[in-house]
Amino acid sequence: MKDITITNKPTMLTIKEAAKLVQGLTEYRVRELCKSGELPCIMAGKKYLINKDTLYKFLSGELCDR
Repeated sequence: MKDITITNKPTMLTIKEAAKLVQGLTEYRVRELCKSGELPCIMAGKKYLINKDTLYKFLSGELCDR
C-alpha cells in the first residue's frame, strides 16, 4: 500500500474564521457573499467552507468579472 502525502493541502476557513481574518469583514457579509455565489466556496453539510487563498484573491479583486 502506497503512502500518499499531500504537500499543498488547501487551508479551508469557516465563515467565522474568514471574518476574523479580515478586519472590517463581518460574518454576515461573508455568509451573504457565499450565498450569492460572489465568493467561491463549498458546502460541507450546512457549513460554508472558503479556501483561504481564494478569499485573498477575492479581496484583492483578482476574481472580479471585468
